[in-house]
Amino acid sequence: MAPTPVIRLHPDDSVVIARATLLPGTSVGDNVATTERIPAGHKVAVRAIAPGEAIRRYGQIIGFASKPISPGQHVHVQNCEMGDFAKDYAYGVDARPTDFFATPATFQGIRRPDGRVATRNYIGILTSVNCSAHVAGMVADLFRRNPFSGHDPLAAFPNVDGVVALTHKTGCGMTQDEPLRLLRRTLAGYARHPNFSHVIVLGLGCEVNQIGGLMEEQRLAGRLKAMDIQTMGGTRKTVEAAAAFVRDVLAEANQVTRETVPASELTVALQCGGSDGYSGVSANPALGAASDLLVRHGGTVILSETPETYGAEHLLTRRAVSPPVGEKLVALMRWWEAYTEREKAEMNANPSPGNKAGGLTTILEKSLGAMAKAGSTNLVDVVQYAEEVRAKGFVFMDTPGYDPVAATGQVAGGANLVCFTTGRGSVFGCKPAPSIKLATNTPMYKHIEDDMDVNCGTVLDGDETVQQCGERIFEMMLRVASGERTKSESFDFGAAEFAPWVIGATM
Repeated sequence: MAPTPVIRLHPDDSVVIARATLLPGTSVGDNVATTERIPAGHKVAVRAIAPGEAIRRYGQIIGFASKPISPGQHVHVQNCEMGDFAKDYAYGVDARPTDFFATPATFQGIRRPDGRVATRNYIGILTSVNCSAHVAGMVADLFRRNPFSGHDPLAAFPNVDGVVALTHKTGCGMTQDEPLRLLRRTLAGYARHPNFSHVIVLGLGCEVNQIGGLMEEQRLAGRLKAMDIQTMGGTRKTVEAAAAFVRDVLAEANQVTRETVPASELTVALQCGGSDGYSGVSANPALGAASDLLVRHGGTVILSETPETYGAEHLLTRRAVSPPVGEKLVALMRWWEAYTEREKAEMNANPSPGNKAGGLTTILEKSLGAMAKAGSTNLVDVVQYAEEVRAKGFVFMDTPGYDPVAATGQVAGGANLVCFTTGRGSVFGCKPAPSIKLATNTPMYKHIEDDMDVNCGTVLDGDETVQQCGERIFEMMLRVASGERTKSESFDFGAAEFAPWVIGATM
C-alpha cells in the first residue's frame, strides 16, 4: 500500500506535512485539497486558522497565524510568525523509572589504564592559541594518512587511528574571565578524552591563554606534553621536537587491544544540522528511539543546542528527575534571551535559510523536532558548555545551535561517539569521536550517499517504523564504537570542525 501524500503527526494539528511535492488539488484528508503547490517537507493547513490563532504541529504550538489561512493553503513564513505563549514547566510530572535491560548490550572498546573506555585511539595536538595553529598542522601533516592515494605513514602502527591537530581562532585578545575559563575547560576536556592516548599542547609563548595557567587551572600536569614556539626556538625546532615526541610514543599508543565492554560505557552526542521539514518526522525521532535503547542499556546521551530547544523546554522539564534539574534548563533559556537581546538579535533568527527552504518556519517548530533526538527517558542533569558529563542517562548541555561549536562542547564533556541527523545534507566529523550521519529522506541519502551512514527516509517511505529505524541506528552505534569506520572517517573529517565557543569581546 502506497504511503499517503501527507503526514499527520498529532490529531490536534492544524497542519500536515507534504511527503513529496503536492500539486494544487491534491487531497490531504479531512475533505481538504491543496489550493496551491506545496513543496516537499512543507506544511499545508487542514482547517481554517484565524489571524493570531496558534498553529499546531506535534500537538504543540509552532507559531501564530499572521493573516487568515484557508484549508489547503501553504503554511510558512508568509503567514506564520512567532508569538509568546504560557508554558507549564510542571517539573518532573512525566519522569518515570527507567526500564533497564536485564542483560546490557556490549561493544568492543579500548579500556584505558584509568578505567575509562575509548572508541578510537588517536594522538592529539592541541593549541593554546591561534598563533600556534599552523605549526600544529605541520606536525600532524607528517603523520597524515591519505584516503585517496593510500599513503600511510602509520602503516606500522595499525592500532593508532591517526595524529590529529585540533586548532582554533582564539586564545589571545580575550578577557580573562568567562571567555578564558570556557576555552580552557574545552581544551582540558579534549586533553583528558579517552580517545586520545597521548596529547601535546603547542603555544606561541606570549598569549593570554598561557599553557602553565591552563595546566594549573585544569589540573593537567602529567597528562600532556607542553611546548611553546618562542621557548623552543621557532617553527622548525618546534615541529622537529613535537614530531620526535609523536614518534617516541607511537609504539606505546599502538599497544592497545579491544575488549568486550558494556554499552554503559558509551556517551553519545546528539546533533542535527542542515535540518528540513522531515527531521522531526524521521531521523530525529528514530535517533530518539536509539537514545532510549542506549539509556536502557545504562549508557548516556547528550542533547545540546540550547537555542534549538527554545520553545520546547517545557516538554523536557516535565521529564526532569527533580525541580532543580528542570530549573537549570529554564535558567539557560533566560540567559539566552538576555544574550540575544544584548546582541540585538532574536531567538527566531534560527532557523537558517536552508532550514526554511526545507520547510521549517520558526524556532518553535525546529526545537520541537530537534528535541526528539533525546527520546523519552528522564532528564537527569543539565551541564554547562564543555563541562564533564558524569551522570548516566539523558543529559542536556548548554551550547549554541551552530553544529561544530555544539559538538565540540559535547566531545569535551566526554562524548565518545556522535550521531548527527541531516535533511539538507551536512558533511561533518568530530575527532577524536567518530560521527554517524543520519539522513532524513531517501532522495537526499541517494544523492549524497558517500557521506551518509544511515537512511532514515525509510520511515517516510513506509518501509519501517520509527522504532525499527531506531534499533538499526543503535546497532550501528555499537558497531562504530567497536571500530567500524563511518563515512566521514573515510574522508578524514573531524579536525577542521573543532570549534570552541567564542564568547565575549575580542580585544
